[in-house]
Amino acid sequence: MRAHEAGALHGDFGQHPTWLRPPADVNELMTELWPQTATKDGGVLHIGGKSVAELAAEHGTPAYLLDEEDFRARCRSFRAAFAGADVYYAGKAFLSKAIVRMVHEEGLHLDVCSGGELATALAAGMDPAKIGFHGNNKSVRELSRALDAGVGRIIVDSFGEIDRLSALATERGVRPQVMIRVTVGVEAHTHEFIATAHEDQKFGFSLSGGEAFRAAGKILGEGVLELRGLHSHIGSQIFDASGFEVSARRILGLHQRILDELGVALPELDLGGGFGIAYTSQDDPQPAADLAERMNKIVDDECAALGLDRPHLSVEPGRAIVGPAVFTLYEVGTVKPMEGLRTYVSVDGGMSDNIRTALYDASYSATLASRTSQAGPMLARVVGKHCESGDVVVKDEFLPADIRPGDLLAVPGTGAYCRSMASNYNHVPRPPVVAVRDGQSRVIVRRETEDDLLALDVG
Repeated sequence: MRAHEAGALHGDFGQHPTWLRPPADVNELMTELWPQTATKDGGVLHIGGKSVAELAAEHGTPAYLLDEEDFRARCRSFRAAFAGADVYYAGKAFLSKAIVRMVHEEGLHLDVCSGGELATALAAGMDPAKIGFHGNNKSVRELSRALDAGVGRIIVDSFGEIDRLSALATERGVRPQVMIRVTVGVEAHTHEFIATAHEDQKFGFSLSGGEAFRAAGKILGEGVLELRGLHSHIGSQIFDASGFEVSARRILGLHQRILDELGVALPELDLGGGFGIAYTSQDDPQPAADLAERMNKIVDDECAALGLDRPHLSVEPGRAIVGPAVFTLYEVGTVKPMEGLRTYVSVDGGMSDNIRTALYDASYSATLASRTSQAGPMLARVVGKHCESGDVVVKDEFLPADIRPGDLLAVPGTGAYCRSMASNYNHVPRPPVVAVRDGQSRVIVRRETEDDLLALDVG
């Protein structure tokens, strides 16, 4: 790729990735990228029995559209696949009160990593005993709230946190259950910024440096906190299970050392999440059943080799549940052909509702959602309305050559880390989240308004 002063996204000069091919039918829906109820009828995209034209008229654009049946089915598939284990939905991917209730109704636990996420979970009526609390810098206020609410487990991340939590627990006369987050030295096959288990990063206690063992010794020696087990998370958007194999081997080795030297058999093991999804045709995610089979075998084999009793397993899918269940619906505005390069298709949202392309160089797909086109495919870049050259939603896609202002454009795979990372850049209000099921739609997070923005500005 040639260098360009405006950044890497501008340096390919009309080229597109080798995996991206012009489609035989530009109207065809690549079903593996879309929620399970998504279909096209006469070129119009439908979800949950409603057309996007109806949804746009009712709720406006841009909007995040959640296929509720798809979301629930993915919850059920992970629960069934990991039968006998605890499945914690990772709320950081996307959380709202309605999502908390769905997660609870489908029999999952919930993982939170901030006071705000904990407040949302409690406001929605989640059983505190089924909540896990993550975070590398939990405040005294957050830890106090977790203890007072009776949160089921707290994943401790530093010696300072162990001291803070122990002091708060002593004050209250309680003995909270904790897990130790262990940095196992495995760097997942993913983007550098979201690979979280190598040594040079902010999370957890180092395994190789001995900090994780010392943390276990401290907790067990003081006796204020109840140590339930060890926790590992090796990254995000992972397709290769070999990273989990190495992680399990190393963390179970620590289980054995704790048993041998400290005399305690820890009853639990959490291998985290980070399971990948399909954003484009180049992605090949594993079904939940295949993941569970491979991960259970890994744990069984390692425990047998070490002579350990198998600890109770837990996993934390977030993206893999909510990511494919949502797509973002936009209206096309300016269409700007660049002769010999590509066509820029501007939509009424952008990096304020999906920062991942700019932040992670993430790839997305798109489809014309409001009509059938008879035109051939053209190379396009879907961009937003913000005053920023890096405001790109879809870097490369073949769209109909006759795409025009007023068309509806849909981008799949936007359920995870889009609304949760959304901003008000350029004072643009954030879009709503609309759940659709059985021909009915309901707003679960309303659209922000300019009045909302001004209400925060005290002048």
